[in-house]
Amino acid sequence: MAAVPIIVIVCITAVKDAIEDYRRTILDLDLNNTATEILAYNHNYNVTDESVSAWRKFKKANTRLMLRIIRAVNRQREKKKLKKMGKPYDSSASGDQIGHELTRATTIYSMRNSYSMSDMGDSTTKDLGNGMRNSYDDSRNPFADSTAHVKDTPVAPIVDNTHPSAGKARFRKDFWKNVRVGDFVRIRNNDEIPADIVVLSTSDGDGACYIETKNLDGESNLKVRQALKCGEGIKHSDDCEKSKFWIESEGPLPNLYAYNGVAKWLDNSENGMGEGIGGSYDYQHDPEQATRSEPISINNVLLRGCSLRNTEWVIGVVIFTGVETKIMLNAGQTPTKRSRISRELNISVMFNFILLFILCFVSGVLNGIEFGKSNTSIDFFEYGSIGGSPPVDGLVTFWAAVILYQSLVPISLYISIEIVKTIQAFFIYSDYHMYYEPIDYPCTPKSWNISDDLGQIEYIFSDKTGTLTQNIMEFKKCTINGMAYGKAYTEAMAGMRKREGIDVVEEAQRMKIEIAADKKEMIRSLQQISDNNQLIDDEVTFISSRFVKDLASGEDREQQRANGHFMLALALCHSVLTEKSKKYPGRLDFKAQSPDEAALVATARDVGFSFLERTQKGVILNVQGVEQEYQILNTLEFNSTRKRMSAIVKFKSGQDGCEKEKILLICKGADSVIYSRLKPGEQEVLRKETALHLEQFANEGLRTLCIAERELTSEEYHDFNRRHELAAAAIVNREEKIEEVADAFERNLTLIGGTAIEDRLQDGVPESIALLSDAGIKLWVLTGDKVETAINIGFSCNLLDNSMELLVIRVDDNSISSATRVISDYLYNYFGMRGDLDDLAEAMENHDPPSPKFAVIIDGDSLKLALSDELKTKFLLLCKQCKSVLCCRVSPAQKAAVVRLVKNTLGVMTLSVGDGANDVAMIQEADVGVGIAGEEGRQAVMSSDYAIGQFRFLTRLLLVHGRWSYKRLAEMIPNFFYKNVVFTFALFWYGIESSFDGAYLFEYTYVMFFNLAFTSLPVIFMGVLDQDVSDVISLHVPQLYRRGILRLEWTQGKFWRYMVDGFYQSFISYFFPYFIYWTGMFESSNGRPLNHRFWMGLAVCSIAVLSCNLYILTNQFRWDWLSLLINVISSLLVYFWSGVYSSSTFSGEFYSAAAEMLGSLIYWAVLLVGVIAALVPHFSLKAYQQIFHPRDIDLIRERWYLGDYDGLEEEAENANSFPTNKGPDIAPYKGSFMGSSMSDGSGATATSATPNSLNKRLSNSMPWKRKSQSPQATDYSFGSDQPREMTSPEYIRFGNDQIKSEEYDFDAIHNDNSQVPYRANSSARRQSYRRQSGIDSQTRQSLDVLRHSLRMEQPMPRSSMDNGIRTSMDTSDLTTAEGLMHVMSRD
Repeated sequence: MAAVPIIVIVCITAVKDAIEDYRRTILDLDLNNTATEILAYNHNYNVTDESVSAWRKFKKANTRLMLRIIRAVNRQREKKKLKKMGKPYDSSASGDQIGHELTRATTIYSMRNSYSMSDMGDSTTKDLGNGMRNSYDDSRNPFADSTAHVKDTPVAPIVDNTHPSAGKARFRKDFWKNVRVGDFVRIRNNDEIPADIVVLSTSDGDGACYIETKNLDGESNLKVRQALKCGEGIKHSDDCEKSKFWIESEGPLPNLYAYNGVAKWLDNSENGMGEGIGGSYDYQHDPEQATRSEPISINNVLLRGCSLRNTEWVIGVVIFTGVETKIMLNAGQTPTKRSRISRELNISVMFNFILLFILCFVSGVLNGIEFGKSNTSIDFFEYGSIGGSPPVDGLVTFWAAVILYQSLVPISLYISIEIVKTIQAFFIYSDYHMYYEPIDYPCTPKSWNISDDLGQIEYIFSDKTGTLTQNIMEFKKCTINGMAYGKAYTEAMAGMRKREGIDVVEEAQRMKIEIAADKKEMIRSLQQISDNNQLIDDEVTFISSRFVKDLASGEDREQQRANGHFMLALALCHSVLTEKSKKYPGRLDFKAQSPDEAALVATARDVGFSFLERTQKGVILNVQGVEQEYQILNTLEFNSTRKRMSAIVKFKSGQDGCEKEKILLICKGADSVIYSRLKPGEQEVLRKETALHLEQFANEGLRTLCIAERELTSEEYHDFNRRHELAAAAIVNREEKIEEVADAFERNLTLIGGTAIEDRLQDGVPESIALLSDAGIKLWVLTGDKVETAINIGFSCNLLDNSMELLVIRVDDNSISSATRVISDYLYNYFGMRGDLDDLAEAMENHDPPSPKFAVIIDGDSLKLALSDELKTKFLLLCKQCKSVLCCRVSPAQKAAVVRLVKNTLGVMTLSVGDGANDVAMIQEADVGVGIAGEEGRQAVMSSDYAIGQFRFLTRLLLVHGRWSYKRLAEMIPNFFYKNVVFTFALFWYGIESSFDGAYLFEYTYVMFFNLAFTSLPVIFMGVLDQDVSDVISLHVPQLYRRGILRLEWTQGKFWRYMVDGFYQSFISYFFPYFIYWTGMFESSNGRPLNHRFWMGLAVCSIAVLSCNLYILTNQFRWDWLSLLINVISSLLVYFWSGVYSSSTFSGEFYSAAAEMLGSLIYWAVLLVGVIAALVPHFSLKAYQQIFHPRDIDLIRERWYLGDYDGLEEEAENANSFPTNKGPDIAPYKGSFMGSSMSDGSGATATSATPNSLNKRLSNSMPWKRKSQSPQATDYSFGSDQPREMTSPEYIRFGNDQIKSEEYDFDAIHNDNSQVPYRANSSARRQSYRRQSGIDSQTRQSLDVLRHSLRMEQPMPRSSMDNGIRTSMDTSDLTTAEGLMHVMSRD
């Protein structure tokens, strides 16, 4: 019986683990039994014959027999079912074909039994059903030789047709678990890759195939892989059977982006001295026969976990399986995360172990002393001791006391915590406020045991692209031949206008109307040019009727040609694939390696340059209604090192206005990279104008690219092609050699123009950041974007505001000494700190919100220095003093390093949130990792602890569920310790009277049920259902979250207070009944004495149970009907069990105890007095604290009861779960009544800053500084009951030119030398409009400035760039006119 509680706990834990193991096993079986096609009846030289024992053969035979029986039964059931329905039975549709079905590839070659290859030719064109056509027809290629329309299928060099084969090999459906190294496998379209495979051939004539690596690296964009040249022509199982080659491979390595191997085979040509592939000879095998070889790179390998897309089939050879595949090598050990409370709980349990040891030791010593005395009652009433001697008696009593007092160490607490956390995870998953309908994704907890950590987060580290933004790229603006096009009111522009004091809501609404009108005009003009069936009006993002006018009219032939050539370049230079649109029938959707590339090609399509499909030698475009095919000679793909992509295109005579054939190298890439490769001494004016436009685009938060070209002569191209093929065939340093060749020819470029793409903020991001800031949470952004883009997004999403001074850390010489000097100067001059250990110790104890006046901006190169051992402490102290930190151009490893630095040095709770594979490192490094299910795949989601659909759900996850979970567990755990102390010490007090002989005061079932039934459910339901305030109030008063940051809810001091309270109540529970028996003895109604220890134990147990349950109830904030019901039932179980159990003779000496005790008045008297005496001190202290020393939550609850928050739930529902900013009730909790954790109210929030603080001190290197403005209008700022001052600009800034706003005539031409043509409007018409609209002067000036910018679609270029900007930063890394021109002149 003593083991029953432990047995119950072990059984519950075993059931929980069994369910988890079962689910994992099912997932493993589903994966291992996935079907694929393996070449059967072909000897694999890499696998030796298995030695299978007779027993295993017997088991396998039984398994096969049972499977056949099951399949036969299923077939019979299916036949009967179909017979009743009157349908014939199709045996081929049954699901028992895996492992037995023999299939042939659906290729031309497989038809050889009916037709010869010379009859078939290559004229078959197969529609893959996805908008791409797999064409083998050269007759449609205008660049092909007209006599070469029919040709035989090429024979692969590795296929040996000189020796006969058995002809038995066939591709058979089998399971993944049966794939072995050296097997030939065939992958179908949309199938997942079962192992790491070298591609031999594909359904594409060029040997290309397309894969989706979402499960591997998190990217959902398609990537191209190429078959080996030596495998060209392999299309059937017979070809595989005749293949004679071997692969020399490197060992299993985790690098996903590199592989080195060589395919080798014996030359079977007649002279043995053919040119071969790779030109490598090896005479070790046969002096008469040469060995050919072909290098294998990662571009020839399909990795396990990828999925085949837009390719009918692929045939390959397996090189790695199982744990040796790259995806398994990268899986590694998932970090085990335990919540902070769970870690600190070990300390409390250790104290209880020590206390248990003391109790047991005292019991053993005193028992030994008592049994060692002579001439005592023990000599007359005991039959000797168990040990036979006092020392041995003491030792035996020690271990007996361990069993007796075992409940002091709450083993059941751990399973109770698991139950509570599991239910909390279910509540999080079920919260419809965090359900993202567009992708059907709720908030999904993946780690169930760290929900309380969500209530203690102090630092959040966030990615930008796809996390704060939508990662849905929209082409907004471009600059062509010095002319800027595109009308857009971006969020970053709104942020800039807000910093100037403009009412951006009013301005955005008016601009939306004007942009819509221009869009309508643009689409009308496009329809007049050509009937573009690919144009969908609602999908157009590039709005510029002037662009269409310049493209269509012949007034400016140069600009017309430049516009057309620019869009043609966008339609040619890419790696996009097409597929049929599911949303718009007849339209093609684009699948690209990056969303930016898809946006570029989509914009070219919208204006009449539609990319339709790829052919063997090029692409087919629809250019303003005319289909044309352009030959793509070579493609130099983009990577993070090159930062550019190039396509070498052959233009025929008449294409793009060419009088004769020409070859163009079209290059697109980062603006700084392209500018460094422009031809010196040419296009000086155009470069300056384009640089100015790109700077303005970047300042508006747009992602910029440059487009350039170079015309190659025939000799230059052949030289490039020869060198490129040699580099591609190299076995050592292949990538470096290819890049060297490409770099040599991507020089002396001619600038065409630039593009600007917007990555919009997600809904609710500014409000979320404001709420998190009010809660005392610090948000750091770690992004790979450019500095100026990150800054503008920071302003638009409330990370930065005008009251801040931006402290930029940029080290030009990349030296530790320079970085130390910059950081030390900032630290001392602004904050008076030296960065020593004393400052660090003080920072570790200080959790107050940082100063709202400062923000740190640092780039990746400088961050590398700042994270060095000698500098990281100073860097951390500097960042801790600033409200916002933006780390730009950082790598995934640097992201994880920053998180590790903050977490380990400051000892704070950290959370990382991201959406891509590059965020996995920091997600796993943080205490809590949150993945966003977005456009970059699900790699971050798979590695996270919690997965959400949008960033805005993070506020509810933390401020509501996190705070609730933390408070619940922080109250549940000490209550659990408290009730165990009450019961254990009651037994200990009885030991004093029993000489600590190990006797129970209670009948043993009460010892068993005390933790199991009498007191367990109330404390568990406290951990599940308790709420101090509702979710709506939690969001409206985010300052309540700060108690979790300060860790005030769970402390060791609180633990000991509850322990002392339990000690006191155990004294009351035992000694009140004891003192009643002290004065005399009581009898039942029939005269039987009530002096048995179990009778007294019933009274002690009743007081302990009732006082514990009522104590728990007084500690709950919310008394809902379920909690009250559970509490009452748990208390009444004592009487139910006593009455039922003692009524049976099975209870032994406890028989009739309940009837006799409950029928005695003295029992009820001592019960009433004992419970009151036990609870009065605790109740009195709580009342005193709430009346004289109220906490924040006490005051908020009081206002709640007074009705101050009535109607908030309806408001929050209408506001999409975000608090509204109407009226003073949003954050009215300012002033002295708030606790220390809220003493600053919400004045430190980003949204409450006013433009009055613009006269602050700014770093001389800050180009984004603004002059102070005068107040002219008012509005309410978030979290404040005071009106916010609105200002209008004193001047308009276009680069370095400052023009007073009241003097600026928006319709006149102020600069006669301007390259930008102005379109004049009537002044009388403008004045009439202003009078009719009735807008004030401040709004009018704002609108006129913006309207001019929209009308001209970009401000006038600056006439000079003499005034240097960002002097403390390397301008080569920034999209500024000065930076780009500096790069150009330097290179």
